[in-house]
Amino acid sequence: MTGKKVPMRTCIACRACKEKKDLLRIVKTNEGIVPDASGKLSGRGAYVCYDSVCVAKMKKTKALNRAFSCDVPESVYDGIEEAIKSENKS
Repeated sequence: MTGKKVPMRTCIACRACKEKKDLLRIVKTNEGIVPDASGKLSGRGAYVCYDSVCVAKMKKTKALNRAFSCDVPESVYDGIEEAIKSENKS
């Protein structure tokens, strides 16, 4: 009997494929772009590693702009960095 399938997602910065629980989900909703640690918010999602290096690379390459097809303000990246620090996974 095979085990339960684990959901895998790709980090938009480093392109590493990891388990969904090991990545931070970033969501574009009607209210704006916000980090979603619970993974339950509705809207278009993108995933990034719990690593400040990946956040810096994502910011430099404008990966969120491509993922969400819109301009992403600097404050969103600051919010993502704070969410990663609060999770204590980096």
